[in-house]
Amino acid sequence: MQVFKNSRAAVATALAGAALVGAGGATAVAVALGDDSVAPSAQVTVSNAALAASSGTSTVGQIYKRTSAAVVEIAVTSSGQTTPFGDGQGSQQAQGSGFVYDTQGHVITNQHVVDNAQSVSVRFANGKTYPATVVGSDPSTDIAVIDVDAPASELRPLTLADSSAVEVGDGVIAIGSPFGLEQTVTTGIVSALHRQITAPNNFTIDDAIQTDAAINHGNSGGPLLDLDGKVIGVNSQIESDSGGNDGIGFAVPSDTVGKIAGAIISGRSVEHAYLGVATEDATGGARLAEVRPGTPASRANLRSGDIVTKFDGTAVASADELRRLVDSKSPGQEVELTVRRNSTTVTVTVTLGTRPSA
Repeated sequence: MQVFKNSRAAVATALAGAALVGAGGATAVAVALGDDSVAPSAQVTVSNAALAASSGTSTVGQIYKRTSAAVVEIAVTSSGQTTPFGDGQGSQQAQGSGFVYDTQGHVITNQHVVDNAQSVSVRFANGKTYPATVVGSDPSTDIAVIDVDAPASELRPLTLADSSAVEVGDGVIAIGSPFGLEQTVTTGIVSALHRQITAPNNFTIDDAIQTDAAINHGNSGGPLLDLDGKVIGVNSQIESDSGGNDGIGFAVPSDTVGKIAGAIISGRSVEHAYLGVATEDATGGARLAEVRPGTPASRANLRSGDIVTKFDGTAVASADELRRLVDSKSPGQEVELTVRRNSTTVTVTVTLGTRPSA
């Protein structure tokens, strides 16, 4: 699977390797969506599969009217990268989406939308544009918070839903600025839950929501709404043979969004626990395929080939489960791992570290 981030004016930078999907081994590409130059015109569209709200009383159009004022287009200027010949490429432009989070002017978007930003501006649904600054971001979850200098009358926050209550088949609505076409509305369903996508720093984002609502380049950071108009996720990536919408999009779940945004806004450092291993599934646990040097796992004398069967007393059935258990902890916490090593079982105590940002 290949992931692209912030390809200013459609020049993409690869973040991870490729995966084969579909008949004939066609290559699918997971693409971060906030990487297009702003288009010269705009339109509002609603897909033909317009959905009735769960209450049976609201249409997609009515939900759009209630929520669209909170959805914004984000324009970013960043410095060009220095080439091996020492010359820079000058300023570059990128565009994405976002939504108003609170009445203090905080707007949520993707980290890859504002990465390396020198200046940021926010355009509201009424066409008014205001300057903004990046408050903070987390590349491990691809979530960022910016602060827009807009009057209170422009700030109409959306509410985060409980993403743990989302079910496959639920109707969803996406609003954003694909290809710079601001306030574009598309609809679909939740196609799957608990997907894994690759973060900008190559770590894994768990519990992503998969949807068939049409999302494209420039939708990054925009909200994926339920049929009550609440945010269940932040649109972040697509999987596609062509690089365009093939009906497979992914959103970072709102439970993760709320946790990260809350930490950023409160001024706390966003840190994730770190063990320092590569894992693979094994019978009855998670095998350590690699123990990276200088990491908490290495310092605790864990070894490649060890199979972790319990993490702090909780049975471990897979590599994914071990990663989730590590992520549920905080850096500096001491945990106990039960490990099957050859024909013996040992108990290892590990003090978790802080996940690298890159």
